[in-house]
Amino acid sequence: MLALFGMFLLALTPIIWLVLALCGLHIEAYKASIGSLIVAIVVAFIGWQMSPVNIATAALEGFAMALWPITIVIIAAVFTYNVTVHTAGIETIKAMLCSVSSDKRVLVLLIGWCFGAFLEGMAGFGTAVAIPASMLMAVGLGPVEAILSCLIANTVPTMFGSIGIPTTTLASITGIDPITLATTQTLQAAPFIIACPILIVMLVGGGPKGLKGVLPITLLAGISMAAAEYVGAMSVGPTLAVIIGSVVALLAVFAFALTKHGQEVPAEHRLPNPSHAEGLGAPVMQIVLAWSPFILIFVVLLLTSKLFPAIYGPLSSIKSTVNIYAGDPSATLTFTWIDTPGVLIMICGIVGGIIQGCSLREMLQVLKDTCVQMSKTVVTMLGVLAVAKIMGYSGMIASIAAFFVGALGGFYPLVAPLLGALGTFVTGSGTSSEVLFGAVQQHAAETLGVNQTWLVAANSLGTSAGKALSPQNIAIGCAACGLAGKDGEILGKIAKYVFGFAACMAVFIYVGSLFIA
Repeated sequence: MLALFGMFLLALTPIIWLVLALCGLHIEAYKASIGSLIVAIVVAFIGWQMSPVNIATAALEGFAMALWPITIVIIAAVFTYNVTVHTAGIETIKAMLCSVSSDKRVLVLLIGWCFGAFLEGMAGFGTAVAIPASMLMAVGLGPVEAILSCLIANTVPTMFGSIGIPTTTLASITGIDPITLATTQTLQAAPFIIACPILIVMLVGGGPKGLKGVLPITLLAGISMAAAEYVGAMSVGPTLAVIIGSVVALLAVFAFALTKHGQEVPAEHRLPNPSHAEGLGAPVMQIVLAWSPFILIFVVLLLTSKLFPAIYGPLSSIKSTVNIYAGDPSATLTFTWIDTPGVLIMICGIVGGIIQGCSLREMLQVLKDTCVQMSKTVVTMLGVLAVAKIMGYSGMIASIAAFFVGALGGFYPLVAPLLGALGTFVTGSGTSSEVLFGAVQQHAAETLGVNQTWLVAANSLGTSAGKALSPQNIAIGCAACGLAGKDGEILGKIAKYVFGFAACMAVFIYVGSLFIA
């Protein structure tokens, strides 16, 4: 057991470095990921006698996976959002959402919960906290309340952020069917999806009493998203799951709120200076133009999914399969060139920009700015994916899993979501957490004889809790609401929600592992 523990600690050193670099030394994520890659190379060579050629080709495979499809999706999603900002379409969307009620509890459901989930699904990378939080503050919510409510709202959509990249990446690493994985993830997340709107309303409403008068719309916000997300995951897969869920919830909450429009709002919940009252009166065409890039993405991804085999079949057949890792000729990587979310989103973003009146020159400038904006994120993804491939091929992942299983035995599922939470807390990225610990969960499941999909999906559930506590996410919220430097205060206030979520998730996954074959 002592030898096993020693190999466990040695195998963990790339991850320990990440934790130390990000949380202790406050090194930027892209620099920390490069350092982690160097540590992984040294440890794989010395501790696991991995040859230099195998190390180099394992890292190269990680780079390739990071570039395609992950990087192209990141750039395309954020580019589309930035085009909408550039054309001021986002202002029309803001006005529309803010005009429906003067009750801050209703607006936090509409903007923080529904629209925030939509932004996470479409773009991710902080937009789902920065934009809704600044909108809520603009209509009269306090900055601390705005940040905390958006951090809570941004938990459960994380696994399907940026057109499902965390889940599609996890499926690629583990070999689990993406639709099967996404369906399991949604089932696991369902209780927490329903709980989040309740917590958000209690937060801005001053406790349980804040639910008085808005409990029906609060339950509608959670149940409609959970049900629609499940249907989306089961039918289309991870790319559109949270987008379908958020759109259905947005329409349901918006329609319900309109039926209560004009009713008296209790003074303690009434916004002091409701703005954007003209939102509902905006011309229909102006509203359609503002939403056009996102509508295009939704329609195109739906039409190119497995639901439409006549389109999906020919497009998905345009692909290349290669062997990069020299240590295993059967280890192949497949690149789908057309029917991949990044390419389709980029096309939709360009067409949407044209519809909104954006010139080609302006779009090129927005694309350039987007590439610069996301360059450090791309480097981080390159480093983290390379680390994961080296750790997997060398045997380091197997050593980590072997220790956890040996030490915890049948109780391992209790810590499965906690590993996912740790990964997201440290890196600020659900995708990075899936890369770091997805294979660990799979190895553990194989050893214990537990359902692999259930335990692998548990990692994604854990990323939801870790995302709210991530220093990067908190910093984005503070910057958006003018509270730069108050990160520690927000961290302290959000921690109780995160720890409560994590404890419930641990018990839920453990109990589920006992019954799911």
